[in-house]
Amino acid sequence: MVQIPTTELAPGYAISRLIKGGWQLAGDHGEVDRAGALADMAAYYEAGVTAFDCADIYTGVEEMIGAFRKSYGERHGTGSLDRLKIHTKFVPDLSVLQTIGRKDVEQIIDRSLARLQVERLDLVQFHWWDYSVPRYLEVANWLREQQRAGKIDQLAATNFDTQRVAELVDEGIPLVSMQVQYSLLDRRPARQLAPYAGEHGIRLLCYGTVAGGFLSKRWLGAAEPVEISNRSLVKYKLIIDDFGGWDLFQALLETLERIALKHGVSISTIATRWVLDQDGVAAAIVGVRRGDHLAEHTKVFGVSLDDDDRQALAAIHAQSRELDGDVYSLERDIHGRHGRIMKYELNKT
Repeated sequence: MVQIPTTELAPGYAISRLIKGGWQLAGDHGEVDRAGALADMAAYYEAGVTAFDCADIYTGVEEMIGAFRKSYGERHGTGSLDRLKIHTKFVPDLSVLQTIGRKDVEQIIDRSLARLQVERLDLVQFHWWDYSVPRYLEVANWLREQQRAGKIDQLAATNFDTQRVAELVDEGIPLVSMQVQYSLLDRRPARQLAPYAGEHGIRLLCYGTVAGGFLSKRWLGAAEPVEISNRSLVKYKLIIDDFGGWDLFQALLETLERIALKHGVSISTIATRWVLDQDGVAAAIVGVRRGDHLAEHTKVFGVSLDDDDRQALAAIHAQSRELDGDVYSLERDIHGRHGRIMKYELNKT
């Protein structure tokens, strides 16, 4: 199996360049096999995927990772999980942005500590739904207080646009990373955020690199879906529409298939490799509900895209439309096509 490289987000804070995502374990994508999920965590960790991603709003996932830590440590001994980094999120509900207080922040952080069964959270990623409620700097400073109190090691954020990232930086919030959607279909981070982040030592952790599975052979030559019940696929189908529609998407898949065949890997592997090669990207988040993708995931580090590959993909991009706005701007409009499919009230205690 290919060795998985690591990278430092901060001095002494190293993560694998693949991160095991937890969103699909929240139950919103179908029934979750808990025993299988715990076994998958062990398999990914032992293969060198030593960073796991979760969130306070991913129902049951922090507890599941906490159970994994406990059972794995009992089986393999003290120190067996020394390389593991668990990245969670702090996502206050849309309805409480006006009223959330310092004590509420502390309680949510304490709840994550209890669920994960740790004394300090490795990395907390801050999300804020609505910029029209301009309290994100105040709340970020309360997270900073939790860091100073020893409850958080590293502070980060997710889905903030470049303007607000700059505000957080100017406020003195020591962000080490920003989690963003980034793929061959969605290149919004490259326009503004990646250059700014690079200048300020903020690395990008990328989700959506295979667009919920759309960037795979399964969809090559497939008819455009009329009805989609999976909310994740609905989300990425909207991105495909904005990218240029189904025909251009098929042209992208055909190009990816030629590149994949040349390298002896899958379309999804090439799509993830492309993201990992972009400026400022520290790691790609791979999310699976079943554990049959590990071998394919690790192949991404055995592939190097050459000039012909990059030029072929650039030719598709030359025909595509740029998605509007900065990072997460489309999704942040709660009344728009992208925002209407979001779930906002998930952080109930």
